[in-house]
Amino acid sequence: MISEDKVYLTHEALEDFKKELEAMTQTRRPRAIERVAETRVPGELEENSDYIQAKQDLSFIDGRITELEELVTKAVLIDEGHQNCEAINLGCRVTVKANGEKKVFQLVGEWEADPASQKISHESPLGQALIGKKMGDEVEVEAPAGKIVYAIVSIE
Repeated sequence: MISEDKVYLTHEALEDFKKELEAMTQTRRPRAIERVAETRVPGELEENSDYIQAKQDLSFIDGRITELEELVTKAVLIDEGHQNCEAINLGCRVTVKANGEKKVFQLVGEWEADPASQKISHESPLGQALIGKKMGDEVEVEAPAGKIVYAIVSIE
């Protein structure tokens, strides 16, 4: 069952987020703190653009660290080892046919979605329509160009 308070990720994506978190906490944040200290000139803080930029950079890094910590804490791994899936779920690769064209998508969580890499979020209109469907089913999705009917050709 899909829960809104969880972050669904493949193993690869979780590892990437952990590496980014480590880089932020071990390298980028200490450098940003140094830069704030180096640009701080007493009496000129309100007019010192380097200091203001350094503080903004540190604030951005702190925000990203908080976001990544929450992501990693809420992460639930998506099972990508689907064999003979009967119904579409997170992690499945789905081959669909629409307008005479076949397309293959992997259904992933929103943090990992990348349409250019054929990874679509389970929360996207197409992802929502596909969840729970079976091979041979058809789904209709409202798109900017109008309604598109997708026929499910295969599920892996």
